[in-house]
Amino acid sequence: MSISSATKKELVKKYGGSETNTGKVEVQIAIITEEIIALTKHMIENKKDKISKAGLYAKVSKRKNLLAYLHRTDIERYREIIKELNLRG
Repeated sequence: MSISSATKKELVKKYGGSETNTGKVEVQIAIITEEIIALTKHMIENKKDKISKAGLYAKVSKRKNLLAYLHRTDIERYREIIKELNLRG
């Protein structure tokens, strides 16, 4: 499941500072988090969808790696993004 381009643009503006700053780690984490939320809702309705389940696990792993990178490099930004996205850290 993917999220709409309007939602992605909102997230890029909110966490990236500008509309073109899509490479910032916070932006990537926020976009992946929205995709995880959408996939989780899909998985609740479609329990036998194994392909989507694998995609969900891949996205969770990617977000985990990005959060670990942010934790290593800048602990304040890590704490801020955890707080804003209501993630366990």
